Amino acid sequence: MVKDYIGYQALTDAALRSVVRDALRRAEKQGLIASHHFCITFRTEYPGVEIPDFLREQYPDEMMIILQHQFSGLKVRDDYFQVTLSFKKIPATLTVPFAALTQFADPGVQFGLQFQASEGAASSHGSQAAIPGAKPAAVGGPKLVPDSAKEAEKPSAPAEVVSLDAFRKK
Repeated sequence: MVKDYIGYQALTDAALRSVVRDALRRAEKQGLIASHHFCITFRTEYPGVEIPDFLREQYPDEMMIILQHQFSGLKVRDDYFQVTLSFKKIPATLTVPFAALTQFADPGVQFGLQFQASEGAASSHGSQAAIPGAKPAAVGGPKLVPDSAKEAEKPSAPAEVVSLDAFRKK
């Protein structure tokens, strides 16, 4: 096998994380429009992740948050984002470095990304660009649903492998 001295996987992963940063920046400025909403999964043990102790105890490795109807204080910086959500009617501010992300999805438009482990924590997740019509792959970690998204929660189907040939004109 030939060694990749350029580091294409790391470059691709950084570019995909910037997609998440830009999507969050748009939501920060104009809110979420139409059916857009974000499902964000991250490693809770990653350095720089700041969450309340009750959440860290319940989700020691990985958790998912949903930004949809009720969230506040969304602040997006170059290396992290911060948001306030309500869990069992208790407001909680979360600070999440982009490097801690394992998945990002916008189910309203069937868009999903999965990330490689970055420095600071080990993971077996690969990086995958979104394919129109494809569902984001399930990671199997716990899913935490803020109060505002519980009525919108629907069970997800298992991940499917989609061939790009299915979208090509013949």
